[in-house]
Amino acid sequence: MPIEPPASVWDFPPVGVAGAGDVVAAGADLEPGTVLAAYRRGLFPMPDSHGPLLWWSPVERGVIEVDSFTPSRSLRRARSKFEIRVNTAFDQVIRACADPSRPGSWIDADIIAAYTRLHELGWVHSVEAWDGDELAGGLYGVAIGGLFAGESMFHHQTDGSKAAVAGLVELLDDKYAAERVLDIQWVTSHLATLGAIAIPREQYIARVERALAFPLPAAFS
Repeated sequence: MPIEPPASVWDFPPVGVAGAGDVVAAGADLEPGTVLAAYRRGLFPMPDSHGPLLWWSPVERGVIEVDSFTPSRSLRRARSKFEIRVNTAFDQVIRACADPSRPGSWIDADIIAAYTRLHELGWVHSVEAWDGDELAGGLYGVAIGGLFAGESMFHHQTDGSKAAVAGLVELLDDKYAAERVLDIQWVTSHLATLGAIAIPREQYIARVERALAFPLPAAFS
């Protein structure tokens, strides 16, 4: 079971009155208790290279609905190519996600250190697509009760990240699937092809509040 860290010394503003934009707070720190408190409030951190740490809660939040997920034929084909493993190569996964040569790369050394600490405490997990002994792709995210907040994904082989997403949905698809929240932050064109949709921030926050009361999926507990 995850180890609960000391509580944060910071207090986030209520998301519902934080304004119309996706950014709702700035500053604070990346201590484990702070990061977990943020996710429980519907926020996540993303650094700004020109200013303080920013805390985001998108007005339109991207999610994948676990209980109604229907993979396309191409996604089923991609999934069938790889073996899915959990937490066997976390360091490789987060560093591949942080590769500075990737377009839009935002994961810096502070983020790597913070999420590695949370991984060691049992809150952050990697889902990996393997082709034999080769890591083909993967993702990492935060698991709190019925919430899995995906942070980033990568691929070294074609379809590696797709397979990891499909594998994650399989891991979340249990008797609590209807209450689970699979958060993917924003809906990109790529994630839309994997079944992601956008829901209003208020709906997302309400769903997270309910989801936190449910148990972790077996793979992450």
